[in-house]
Amino acid sequence: MIRKLGHLGLLTDNLTRLHDFYTGSLGFAVKFPFINAEGETFGYYLECGDSTFVEIFDRVLKYKQWGGTPYELRGGGSCDHFCFEITDLPAFKATLESRGLKLTDIRSGMDHSLQSWTQDPDGNRIEFMQFTGRSLQLLGGVASDAKS
Repeated sequence: MIRKLGHLGLLTDNLTRLHDFYTGSLGFAVKFPFINAEGETFGYYLECGDSTFVEIFDRVLKYKQWGGTPYELRGGGSCDHFCFEITDLPAFKATLESRGLKLTDIRSGMDHSLQSWTQDPDGNRIEFMQFTGRSLQLLGGVASDAKS
């Protein structure tokens, strides 16, 4: 049975920039780096709470390490977005904005959870979500625009 997201893997052409965003701007800790035989750091496993992780790799060095043909990246890749559960979204949003990030206004989604959005330097969309007493993620139900 799947319990939760274990990690999200991202490729980048600028590992330093993505590392700095996730560690400096979002405040994630590096759990461990990936270092090849030449001593080059080609990726990081980043902690984002409750044994979940974001894994980032340099696109070219990843394929150098494990083989395959590197494909061309496009902003945001093919992942629509990923989401981090937040416990105090207004305070968290204020912290990120104090670090220079731009986030959307906090709003309630169709699922009755609070959300705010940003993106990383490679264009991957990131959602920050806080559950409420009405969140369908906790209660189940139907996310509907229908008026009842």
